[in-house]
Amino acid sequence: MIYRRTIAIAFAGIVGLLSLSGCSTMAPQQVAMEEFMVPATGGLKVYVRNKHLAGKSDYAPDKVVLFVHGATYPAETAFDIDLPGGSWMDIAARRGFDTYMVDVRGYGRSERPATMNQPAADNPPFAMTPDAIADISAAVDFILKRRSIAKLNLVGWSWGTSMMAGYTAQNNAKVNKLVLYATLWNFRDPPPISGTGHYRGVQKAAARQRGLLGIPTEKVEQISPTTWFDQWWAANLQSDPVGAAQNPPVLRAPNGVIKDLADYWTKGRPMYDPSEIRVPTMLILGEWDRETPLYMSQEVFSKMTNAPTKRLVMIAEGTHAIVLEKNRMELIRQIQGFLEE
Repeated sequence: MIYRRTIAIAFAGIVGLLSLSGCSTMAPQQVAMEEFMVPATGGLKVYVRNKHLAGKSDYAPDKVVLFVHGATYPAETAFDIDLPGGSWMDIAARRGFDTYMVDVRGYGRSERPATMNQPAADNPPFAMTPDAIADISAAVDFILKRRSIAKLNLVGWSWGTSMMAGYTAQNNAKVNKLVLYATLWNFRDPPPISGTGHYRGVQKAAARQRGLLGIPTEKVEQISPTTWFDQWWAANLQSDPVGAAQNPPVLRAPNGVIKDLADYWTKGRPMYDPSEIRVPTMLILGEWDRETPLYMSQEVFSKMTNAPTKRLVMIAEGTHAIVLEKNRMELIRQIQGFLEE
């Protein structure tokens, strides 16, 4: 049984679209939001959000896109947050896309196992990358069936690139184009996140400190305004009421990815083979990314020997979290351009 909820949103903001298209005027359009709880393996359900133009349900495969988050934060606070320029999902919807996001198990609005309500030390890490790929597979199959299409576009951020690339390597026939934003690959130095036990609780100050990695001190407020961060953090807490009720408030995130970093990515053991990706692919990152540095994208790019087309793009003055920063619209513009070609 798939749970569904539908909301119609009067979307009047046009700044994001103007900056992408160069148009000077456009009448407000309604974007419909639908929410689903999709059955996945292990008896859990994953949260899938859809945004599209109200009244439209017929989409070609190249106009359908699924977004997934990284290791810590849910998909909505990257891809459907109304920072200056607008929500990426809203922008894409108004450009004719049927847009989806998914939270893998234990993240965001997806179901969390009951063990997440116990002390973290009482249980081992969960939601490893293979589990996350299974959740992606459930979401993809749901979307393909819903829209009666054979393939769609995939966009992953950070750890999400491992999910999306790993899924694509196993399911090329279901993927039209692949976008890897801040590509995760083998680490040369210790990774920037850590944790033990079943899950970890992230506090606001730690999230802010991590988000500023790579930004010159004198440019912090220009690149990542405090007001933007506060809006983003509040949205994260809304997705985890149990964590938000703690003192101090925290966002809870599964530690499966931490185990994968220790067992695979820090030991030179990739979790997928880039040469198995056989669809057009874009790799993109910010020049100040300290979490998934340029060498990771370069190594994956060089190993994508069977992709029919591939490109590697670096955006100036952006970190790992450029989607939340001053140059977020350039990231959106570059990826939308690739998807719309």
